[in-house]
Amino acid sequence: MVSDRTNEAWLAALRGSPDPQAVTDLRDRLLRGLRYALKQHYSVTESDLEDFVQDALVRILDNVESFRGESMFTTWAQKIAIRAAFSELRRKRWANIRLQDLVPEGTENDDSAETSPFDWIASAEPTPEHHITQQSLRDVVAQVIRDELTDLQRQALVAVILHEMPIEEVARRMDTNRNALYKLLHDARQRLKLRLESQGVTVEDVLEDFGSE
Repeated sequence: MVSDRTNEAWLAALRGSPDPQAVTDLRDRLLRGLRYALKQHYSVTESDLEDFVQDALVRILDNVESFRGESMFTTWAQKIAIRAAFSELRRKRWANIRLQDLVPEGTENDDSAETSPFDWIASAEPTPEHHITQQSLRDVVAQVIRDELTDLQRQALVAVILHEMPIEEVARRMDTNRNALYKLLHDARQRLKLRLESQGVTVEDVLEDFGSE
Protein backbone atom coordinates (compact mmCIF):
# COMPACT_ATOMS: atom_id res chain seq x y z
CA MET A 1 0.00 0.00 0.00
CA VAL A 2 1.10 3.57 -0.68
CA SER A 3 0.67 4.54 2.98
CA ASP A 4 3.16 1.81 3.98
CA ARG A 5 5.97 2.99 1.70
CA THR A 6 9.08 3.81 3.74
CA ASN A 7 11.65 6.51 3.06
CA GLU A 8 13.94 3.86 1.60
CA ALA A 9 11.15 2.57 -0.63
CA TRP A 10 10.41 6.05 -1.94
CA LEU A 11 14.07 6.66 -2.70
CA ALA A 12 14.50 3.30 -4.40
CA ALA A 13 11.43 3.95 -6.55
CA LEU A 14 12.38 7.49 -7.55
CA ARG A 15 16.12 7.24 -8.15
CA GLY A 16 17.50 6.71 -11.62
CA SER A 17 14.58 5.84 -13.85
CA PRO A 18 11.61 6.64 -11.59
CA ASP A 19 8.89 4.04 -11.19
CA PRO A 20 5.77 5.50 -12.86
CA GLN A 21 3.50 4.23 -10.09
CA ALA A 22 5.63 5.88 -7.41
CA VAL A 23 5.57 9.17 -9.34
CA THR A 24 1.78 8.92 -9.63
CA ASP A 25 1.44 8.17 -5.91
CA LEU A 26 3.67 11.12 -5.02
CA ARG A 27 1.78 13.40 -7.38
CA ASP A 28 -1.52 12.47 -5.71
CA ARG A 29 -0.11 13.15 -2.25
CA LEU A 30 1.31 16.52 -3.28
CA LEU A 31 -1.93 17.53 -4.98
CA ARG A 32 -3.97 16.72 -1.88
CA GLY A 33 -1.54 18.61 0.32
CA LEU A 34 -1.48 21.71 -1.86
CA ARG A 35 -5.24 21.69 -2.27
CA TYR A 36 -5.64 21.71 1.51
CA ALA A 37 -2.89 24.32 2.11
CA LEU A 38 -3.81 26.81 -0.60
CA LYS A 39 -7.49 26.66 -1.46
CA GLN A 40 -8.61 27.95 1.93
CA HIS A 41 -6.65 31.19 1.60
CA TYR A 42 -5.74 31.74 -2.06
CA SER A 43 -7.65 32.00 -5.32
CA VAL A 44 -6.17 29.01 -7.10
CA THR A 45 -7.77 26.69 -9.61
CA GLU A 46 -7.30 22.97 -10.06
CA SER A 47 -5.26 23.82 -13.13
CA ASP A 48 -2.98 26.01 -10.98
CA LEU A 49 -2.55 23.18 -8.49
CA GLU A 50 -1.66 20.75 -11.27
CA ASP A 51 0.98 23.17 -12.55
CA PHE A 52 2.42 23.60 -9.04
CA VAL A 53 2.61 19.84 -8.58
CA GLN A 54 4.31 19.25 -11.92
CA ASP A 55 6.91 21.90 -11.09
CA ALA A 56 7.43 20.33 -7.67
CA LEU A 57 7.81 16.83 -9.10
CA VAL A 58 10.59 18.01 -11.40
CA ARG A 59 12.39 19.65 -8.48
CA ILE A 60 11.96 16.61 -6.25
CA LEU A 61 13.22 14.15 -8.85
CA ASP A 62 16.17 16.41 -9.66
CA ASN A 63 17.10 16.68 -5.97
CA VAL A 64 16.09 13.30 -4.58
CA GLU A 65 19.70 12.53 -3.64
CA SER A 66 19.75 15.55 -1.33
CA PHE A 67 17.12 13.99 0.95
CA ARG A 68 18.92 13.29 4.25
CA GLY A 69 16.25 11.22 5.96
CA GLU A 70 15.69 13.69 8.81
CA SER A 71 11.93 13.53 8.24
CA MET A 72 9.45 11.46 6.28
CA PHE A 73 10.18 11.63 2.58
CA THR A 74 6.64 12.79 1.84
CA THR A 75 6.98 15.64 4.35
CA TRP A 76 10.21 16.75 2.66
CA ALA A 77 8.55 16.52 -0.76
CA GLN A 78 5.48 18.47 0.40
CA LYS A 79 7.69 21.33 1.63
CA ILE A 80 9.29 21.52 -1.81
CA ALA A 81 5.83 21.60 -3.40
CA ILE A 82 4.67 24.40 -1.12
CA ARG A 83 7.80 26.47 -1.83
CA ALA A 84 7.32 25.97 -5.56
CA ALA A 85 3.67 27.02 -5.30
CA PHE A 86 4.39 30.16 -3.31
CA SER A 87 7.22 31.08 -5.66
CA GLU A 88 4.78 30.99 -8.57
CA LEU A 89 2.09 32.84 -6.62
CA ARG A 90 4.56 35.63 -5.84
CA ARG A 91 5.62 35.77 -9.49
CA LYS A 92 2.00 36.19 -10.59
CA ARG A 93 1.38 38.77 -7.87
CA TRP A 94 4.14 41.00 -9.21
CA ALA A 95 3.55 40.32 -12.91
CA ASN A 96 2.17 43.78 -13.72
CA ILE A 97 4.04 45.90 -11.18
CA ARG A 98 7.10 47.88 -12.25
CA LEU A 99 10.17 48.17 -10.02
CA GLN A 100 9.90 51.95 -10.33
CA ASP A 101 6.47 51.81 -8.68
CA LEU A 102 8.04 50.41 -5.51
CA VAL A 103 10.41 53.37 -5.12
CA PRO A 104 8.53 56.63 -5.80
CA GLU A 105 10.36 58.89 -8.23
CA GLY A 106 11.88 62.14 -7.07
CA THR A 107 12.14 61.22 -3.39
CA GLU A 108 15.29 59.11 -3.18
CA ASN A 109 17.83 61.87 -2.66
CA ASP A 110 15.68 64.97 -2.22
CA ASP A 111 15.92 66.25 1.35
CA SER A 112 13.13 68.74 0.62
CA ALA A 113 10.69 66.02 -0.47
CA GLU A 114 7.69 65.66 1.82
CA THR A 115 7.81 61.86 1.71
CA SER A 116 10.41 59.19 1.22
CA PRO A 117 9.96 55.59 0.05
CA PHE A 118 11.62 54.62 3.33
CA ASP A 119 9.49 56.75 5.65
CA TRP A 120 7.93 53.50 6.90
CA ILE A 121 11.25 52.74 8.58
CA ALA A 122 11.59 56.07 10.35
CA SER A 123 7.90 56.33 11.24
CA ALA A 124 7.19 52.73 12.26
CA GLU A 125 5.61 52.75 15.72
CA PRO A 126 7.96 51.20 18.30
CA THR A 127 6.93 49.75 21.61
CA PRO A 128 6.79 52.46 24.32
CA GLU A 129 9.76 51.15 26.34
CA HIS A 130 12.03 51.32 23.30
CA HIS A 131 10.60 54.48 21.76
CA ILE A 132 13.64 56.75 21.96
CA THR A 133 16.34 54.27 20.93
CA GLN A 134 14.26 52.63 18.21
CA GLN A 135 13.16 55.88 16.62
CA SER A 136 16.71 57.19 16.53
CA LEU A 137 17.98 53.95 14.98
CA ARG A 138 15.26 53.91 12.34
CA ASP A 139 16.04 57.48 11.37
CA VAL A 140 19.64 56.44 10.76
CA VAL A 141 18.69 53.34 8.74
CA ALA A 142 16.21 55.27 6.62
CA GLN A 143 18.73 57.99 5.83
CA VAL A 144 21.49 55.54 4.96
CA ILE A 145 19.24 53.61 2.57
CA ARG A 146 18.06 56.84 0.97
CA ASP A 147 21.44 58.55 0.66
CA GLU A 148 24.08 55.82 0.31
CA LEU A 149 22.69 53.41 -2.29
CA THR A 150 22.58 53.82 -6.03
CA ASP A 151 19.21 53.83 -7.78
CA LEU A 152 19.76 50.23 -8.95
CA GLN A 153 20.77 49.08 -5.49
CA ARG A 154 17.69 50.73 -4.01
CA GLN A 155 15.40 49.14 -6.58
CA ALA A 156 16.89 45.69 -6.01
CA LEU A 157 16.89 45.97 -2.22
CA VAL A 158 13.31 47.22 -2.04
CA ALA A 159 12.01 44.60 -4.47
CA VAL A 160 13.84 41.54 -3.13
CA ILE A 161 14.28 42.26 0.58
CA LEU A 162 11.34 44.46 1.50
CA HIS A 163 8.68 43.22 -0.93
CA GLU A 164 9.93 39.63 -1.42
CA MET A 165 9.61 39.74 -5.20
CA PRO A 166 11.16 36.56 -6.67
CA ILE A 167 14.79 37.20 -7.54
CA GLU A 168 14.35 35.73 -11.02
CA GLU A 169 11.59 38.26 -11.71
CA VAL A 170 13.67 41.17 -10.41
CA ALA A 171 16.61 40.07 -12.57
CA ARG A 172 14.35 39.91 -15.62
CA ARG A 173 12.92 43.38 -14.96
CA MET A 174 16.42 44.80 -14.51
CA ASP A 175 17.63 43.08 -17.69
CA THR A 176 20.32 41.17 -15.80
CA ASN A 177 20.92 37.69 -14.42
CA ARG A 178 20.78 36.09 -10.97
CA ASN A 179 24.52 36.26 -10.36
CA ALA A 180 24.73 39.93 -11.26
CA LEU A 181 21.72 40.70 -9.09
CA TYR A 182 23.21 38.78 -6.15
CA LYS A 183 26.38 40.86 -6.59
CA LEU A 184 24.33 44.07 -6.66
CA LEU A 185 22.51 43.09 -3.47
CA HIS A 186 25.75 42.01 -1.80
CA ASP A 187 27.35 45.35 -2.59
CA ALA A 188 24.28 47.19 -1.30
CA ARG A 189 24.35 45.26 1.98
CA GLN A 190 28.08 45.86 2.40
CA ARG A 191 27.63 49.55 1.72
CA LEU A 192 24.83 49.76 4.28
CA LYS A 193 26.84 47.80 6.84
CA LEU A 194 29.92 50.00 6.53
CA ARG A 195 27.91 53.22 6.65
CA LEU A 196 25.88 52.09 9.65
CA GLU A 197 28.99 50.98 11.50
CA SER A 198 30.61 54.35 10.84
CA GLN A 199 27.70 55.85 12.75
CA GLY A 200 28.00 53.42 15.63
CA VAL A 201 25.18 51.12 14.52
CA THR A 202 25.73 47.37 14.12
CA VAL A 203 23.73 44.82 12.16
CA GLU A 204 22.84 43.21 15.50
CA ASP A 205 21.34 46.54 16.63
CA VAL A 206 19.13 46.67 13.54
CA LEU A 207 18.00 43.05 13.85
CA GLU A 208 17.24 43.48 17.53
CA ASP A 209 15.29 46.65 16.83
CA PHE A 210 13.07 45.21 14.12
CA GLY A 211 12.77 41.88 15.88
CA SER A 212 11.44 43.42 19.08
CA GLU A 213 8.07 44.48 17.68
